Amino acid sequence: MAAKPPAADPVQDAPEVTEPKHSAVGLPAIGQALRTARAQMGVRRTALTLLRVNQHDGFDCPGCAWPEPDKPHTAEFCENGAKAVAEEATVRRVTPEFFAARPVAELATRSGYWLGQQGRLTHPMYLAEGAEHYEPVSWERAFGLIAEELRALDSPDEAVFYTSGRTSNEAAFLYQLFAREFGTNNLPDCSNMCHESSGFALTETLGIGKGSVLLDDLYRSDLIIVAGQNPGTNHPRMLSALEKAKAAGARIITVNPLPEAGLERFRNPQTPRGLAGGGTALTDLFLQIRLGGDQALFRMLNALLLRRHADGDAAAVDTAFIREHTYGFDDFVKVADEADWAETLRATGLERAEIERALEMVLASRSVVVCWAMGLTQHKHSVPTIREVVNFLLLRGNVGRPGAGVCPVRGHSNVQGDRTMGIVERPTPELLAAIEREFGFTPPSAHGLDVVDSIRALRDGRVKVFFAMGGNFVAASPDTEVTEDAMRRARLTVHVSTKLNRSHCVTGARALILPTLGRTERDTQAGGDQFVTVEDSMGIVHASRGRLRPAGERLLSEPAIVCRLARGVLGPESATPWEEFEADYRLIRERISRVIPGFEDFEARVSVPGGFALPHGPRDERRFPTATGRANFTAAPVEFPAAPEGRLLLQTLRSHDQYNTTIYGLDDRYRGISRGRRVVLVHPADAAAFGLADGDYADLTSEWTDGTERVAPGFRVVHYPTARGCAAAYYPETNVLVPLDSTADVSNTPTSKSLVIRLTPAAARPNAT
Repeated sequence: MAAKPPAADPVQDAPEVTEPKHSAVGLPAIGQALRTARAQMGVRRTALTLLRVNQHDGFDCPGCAWPEPDKPHTAEFCENGAKAVAEEATVRRVTPEFFAARPVAELATRSGYWLGQQGRLTHPMYLAEGAEHYEPVSWERAFGLIAEELRALDSPDEAVFYTSGRTSNEAAFLYQLFAREFGTNNLPDCSNMCHESSGFALTETLGIGKGSVLLDDLYRSDLIIVAGQNPGTNHPRMLSALEKAKAAGARIITVNPLPEAGLERFRNPQTPRGLAGGGTALTDLFLQIRLGGDQALFRMLNALLLRRHADGDAAAVDTAFIREHTYGFDDFVKVADEADWAETLRATGLERAEIERALEMVLASRSVVVCWAMGLTQHKHSVPTIREVVNFLLLRGNVGRPGAGVCPVRGHSNVQGDRTMGIVERPTPELLAAIEREFGFTPPSAHGLDVVDSIRALRDGRVKVFFAMGGNFVAASPDTEVTEDAMRRARLTVHVSTKLNRSHCVTGARALILPTLGRTERDTQAGGDQFVTVEDSMGIVHASRGRLRPAGERLLSEPAIVCRLARGVLGPESATPWEEFEADYRLIRERISRVIPGFEDFEARVSVPGGFALPHGPRDERRFPTATGRANFTAAPVEFPAAPEGRLLLQTLRSHDQYNTTIYGLDDRYRGISRGRRVVLVHPADAAAFGLADGDYADLTSEWTDGTERVAPGFRVVHYPTARGCAAAYYPETNVLVPLDSTADVSNTPTSKSLVIRLTPAAARPNAT
């Protein structure tokens, strides 16, 4: 039998702390996954549901975007995938009676963990202007309210249409189509806050803003560099791929300010060695870099490769590849020649011998893959950092051959697919022309608003309607107080959601919650049972079919919500066949096949078990669709964040009991944290400089260049083996420290991985009872 949700909000600022772990997964992960699933779903539902995760005839995990192998294991899910499924397939329900008993002001005092634990939303809910409680509303009335507000706008650009990464390809395509027929490109998405820097850097240098490797490339690689990423928590199934690569002879360099258990040793729960033995040691060289020092590291590696080549090592640089396929090499060489050891060691915090050892591993490897995640993408200089990674790969021809390439590891399960479908505030002329040819209207061409600019526009009164397709925008965004104040200035806020979250408690003058089907649930429309499709982190598109009975009779699918919304707003004048799209998703895929490149013959190709790989010019044929027609070397000065005396650099990160803003529990098992989240991980020597012992409490104050300060009070200090001068704490609790205007150059991504902070003893210790 499933457990009831917690009645009271548990204390989160008095955690128990033990030593961090040095291996990941194994029996403890199995036990935790099953306990969580049983508590949310019960025993029978757990068995029926988990065995369909990531199967060819099942549903795509609503967690991360890591790809499935060609032949999925019977249990093709990880601990955190099981938690994500359990949260969605829970038997707990949030009904109108729940809202009648709790005013919005009370819900706003609850933690995100408590809100999420209450269960699945079952009815459309409406918060009228001046009302204290959400009340049930019919779907017809809900769409009428949205249409009323949108039609009253002076310009379509006074509305914003946000997308979370869980939205299917079909829903995303319809959503961007509706927004553009309505008249705006205000289509921010969660990519703006994570891999936007990767997209800009890769599009400029390689011509496509996605990774260039497939799973088989990892298995065939000689050297895999994992930089700014913690797969043990954020993409646990990646550990299986790394273990397989190690078995084939690959070596692994880990670049991270924190030691992470999953990259130290992996105890594969699907092998006897992983369950009963010591598992597999993954990392061969750990480079414990300072926050933001990655560009300097890769620049020095590039300089050393060039110097080796100049000294007569012909194999150090692939001159034939550079000559035939690249542009800008001479300018790059000039800046690389300026690489300085003193600056590099100051930026990275590494020893010279460590970098030289990494160089020898590179020189001994014909094929190299570089994987990265938020640790590289959320700095002011993230775009030039990723460009430098590309320079590193181009130097030795490590793009467009087996076992080599760029591997930005995406977080949410279809965040890459949403962007492919046209969820982008800066659409290409080619996309807009294809939409016009297919649907007969002229979409707007002016660039729209990304996440940060949307918050600014809400704050300034330039946006009056905010519509979110999934996600938890308020909790995910930077500068929490500014973001919340901006949302409250809207005329109407709308959230399409499966579960309750913080964004439902921070509303405009009026608010709607529209409950939708989850990935695990059967989607039956007038045309019969439907399936949707997703794109994983490596560009594989495949089907996803839910089987569970929907959590409530009044739920609509995301495509159905978009179609009814579009007809309600655009009226009968719209020639787009919204009703037909809602009835039969094959008709949506038919249109996608004619608008989105790479989706030709979509229906037949996605019907094959495992789906199909989208074309990728750099990978498939060393064809680079850039402005120069070649892969571009770039030349930029080395940048890195520097904390003044008496300050630290802070990175915000997830706990192990967390996926993005969804908090599954209050433990971070691998880091030795349990029963709490308000902790700051600090090197013992740095803590001592602040006069803070392990177990003391501190207020965190961020300092930005214009004198702006933000405060997050009452964090338990944990002495931790992080890089000197660096600290770490969980988001969304520390999003308050990220100023809205502190963003990456070019990509406008919040700089959540390099905040300058100071620690001061807390004014009062929290009550741990």
